[in-house]
Formats: sequence, structure tokens, C-alpha cells
Amino acid sequence: MGSNLLSIYETLLAHYGELHWWPAETPYEVMVGAVLTQNTAWGNVEKAIANFGENLSPESVANADFERLAEIIRPAGFFNQKARYLKAVTAWYAKYGYDAPAVRREPLAKLRAELLSTKGVGHETADSILLYAFGFTTFVVDAYTLRLCDRYTIGAGKSYEAVKSHFEEALPQSSNVFNNFHAVIVINAKEHCRKKPMCDGCPLSGKCERYGL
Repeated sequence: MGSNLLSIYETLLAHYGELHWWPAETPYEVMVGAVLTQNTAWGNVEKAIANFGENLSPESVANADFERLAEIIRPAGFFNQKARYLKAVTAWYAKYGYDAPAVRREPLAKLRAELLSTKGVGHETADSILLYAFGFTTFVVDAYTLRLCDRYTIGAGKSYEAVKSHFEEALPQSSNVFNNFHAVIVINAKEHCRKKPMCDGCPLSGKCERYGL
């Protein structure tokens, strides 16, 4: 099944090209985006990040008054909850002196365990931070990935960890591949492989057993 998965990746990449995810200026901005995007659309995250102006840094978030921080990120929804999560993630980053190279020197398994024990950080958020902010080879599984697995003969399993392990074992161990694959899965899900599929023009139409259903 690994060759099938790689074929899907190559087809999507040829159609969409490299999408250069995650759109952010710094590793910390990726971390903030990964928290804020929980249960909301990316457009709302962009509005919240824009509210920081030139002051989006771990130091500014760590020192910010809680109510003020919640007001800044209000467009992202669940702003009181997410303000607590941002404080917690920033405190985790503080253990490494807000230094991305220091994080990258640590073992992936150690960092992932630390993030998963941080308030407000689930599997998808942790892997997004590790892949997109720090370049670790850890695959991000989201609702779009699970939909892909449901509609194609991939046999990746149903749980987050099962799907993640399947993708990581089937693909080249490359953060660039993991980055690009997740990105093209998302864009194809938004353009074609929706909850109600828009099959016409889908680059995977020749590989999909449920085409037109």
C-alpha cells in the first residue's frame, strides 16, 4: 500500500506544486497559528495574528496581560481558552530560551511528549509545531487526511497514531515531503474532496474508487 500512497502524493504534487506551508515569518508565529487554528477557519487566524502588529513574539505573549491577549486573538474564537493555551505553549518554548536551533537539537520523541503534556496541545497541534516550526519529520494528520484515507485504498487505519505511522513508514523520511503532502491533501480536500465531493477536475479521479459516487 506504500506505493499507492506515494503515487497519490506524486499525483497531487504534480498538480498543485510545492505550496510552501506554513505561511509565517518565524517559528514562533507557526506555533501561535497552530494553536489559534483549532476549531476555526484560517482566515480568522490571520485576523488574530494581524492584531499583534509588530509585537508577535514569545516575550510579548509571555508578558502580556491575560485579558489583553484574549482580546487580541478574539477573531480566532474561543479566545479565553486559546489565550491560556498560548501562554502554556510559550512557557514550553521558554524552556529552550525561545531559541529554535536549541529545540532542533533535541530528540523528536522528547519534544513531542513535552508538547502533548502542554495544556491545549493535542496530536495535530503538536505535530504541526514540530513539522512546520522546527522541521522535524513528523506527519500531521487532520480531518482532511482521514477523509483521504477513507476514500482511497490506503489501509492506514482509523486512529491518529495509526494513520501517522502508516504515512511515515510509506513515505521518504523527509520533512519537505511530509510538509508538501499534508499541504496538497488540504488544498485538494478544499477544492475537490469535500464532504460532498466535487469530482470533476480532481487530479486523483483516476485513482479514486468512489469517483462520482
